[in-house]
Amino acid sequence: MKLLIADYVLPICSQPIEKGAVCVENGKIIAIGKDLDLKRKFLQAERQVFKNSALMPGFVNTHSHLELTVLRSFLDSTENNFKSWLLKLAKARNTLSQEEIEISALAGAIEGIKSGVTFFADVGRCAEASLKALKRLGLRGIVFQETRFSPDTTKSEEDFQYLKEKFSSIKQLETTLVKAGISPHSPYTVNGRLLEKIADYAAQEGIKLAIHAAESKQENVFLKKGKGFFKSIYEKAGYKWIPPGETTIRYLQQTGLLSISPLLIHCIHVSDEEIEIIKQNKCSIAHCPKSNAKFGHGRAPLEKFIANEIPVGLGTDSVASNNICDMLEETRFACFLARLKKFITAEKMLELLTKSTLAQLGFPKLGSIEEGNSADLIAIKLNRTAQLPIFDVQAAILFSSHASDVEFVMIAGKEIYRDGKLKNIDENLLKKELIKIADKIRRNIL
Repeated sequence: MKLLIADYVLPICSQPIEKGAVCVENGKIIAIGKDLDLKRKFLQAERQVFKNSALMPGFVNTHSHLELTVLRSFLDSTENNFKSWLLKLAKARNTLSQEEIEISALAGAIEGIKSGVTFFADVGRCAEASLKALKRLGLRGIVFQETRFSPDTTKSEEDFQYLKEKFSSIKQLETTLVKAGISPHSPYTVNGRLLEKIADYAAQEGIKLAIHAAESKQENVFLKKGKGFFKSIYEKAGYKWIPPGETTIRYLQQTGLLSISPLLIHCIHVSDEEIEIIKQNKCSIAHCPKSNAKFGHGRAPLEKFIANEIPVGLGTDSVASNNICDMLEETRFACFLARLKKFITAEKMLELLTKSTLAQLGFPKLGSIEEGNSADLIAIKLNRTAQLPIFDVQAAILFSSHASDVEFVMIAGKEIYRDGKLKNIDENLLKKELIKIADKIRRNIL
């Protein structure tokens, strides 16, 4: 039994507690309250004091691509041209071995832990690499096995069988902390027949789905009219594409995919009518504001998602497009963009950062400090000059703090990070491996 004591405790489901404490036993939260009360009640508990700090639930990164960590800054020169970016990404990914992809995923997961992430909703072509990384580090999450490039309807059965085999292999690696799902990459890379097959399979087997949706204007042009740069890519590769003549959300509804209530990634270019369709199908949304802005794709209407009570979480996307996994920076940026349209409180933004999407992802006992919930907790240091004085702890965390202020991470009651150090990982060795892989990419591509 452990008693974690801090200047502030942020339950998320209720107001912050000054001079608070959380009691943890067998991986669960068994009590929360004022530190004096819990000290008297749990006299035998091992005490851990976090002075000048706040305890709160761990952060949820609702969309990442951990396997692409080794490509940080590699694609920045092409970000003004999404077509070139996608082609360069595909070429680079094809040069990586399985071992190198696993090193890349491990590095991304470590960066996440150090920024306070306790839960990843990760999408990967090689999902096994991310799943292994989360397991090795003691992280929690769901890993979505991505489809391969599958625009050809004549190969939908072959592509579906390939996907099922890949999914079955990672399904066997599941634990109580890490689960497996499926990601049909996007409506412009997966043909309609395959989307229908995946929807039926997911419904029968109870599989969680995630899909990139309404990410760019070019996507909607391609789906509605069959024009734009996606057309040129398909023609060059010898693929025929018959446009469905609908926007992304309407098209996904037609395929039956929305009826599975998937995690929709991005949702930048959606109308009010489409937002209502998302709501009616009980979908959740991964909002990736920095990646969206960095590409120039646009601003997702976060304030409308919130007004419609759609579960929304924050995601960094890959560091190949966002360059850094700092969930506080991501949430702050999202808040500022949304406030250009409608005022959203720091309290609400912290809910999006921790709790909002977890029930839809299959983890209802997470994201808030309540009796019976899993003890997935972090401590954030609040003693830098740039953070002081503190009149509103929620504002201090969201608007004055950074990833580097995270000092402690616990998952299921087990400490996995404290004061800059991870257990059982040689980070210096990992950095050397990343540099080796980068040198290989330079030789083969640059």
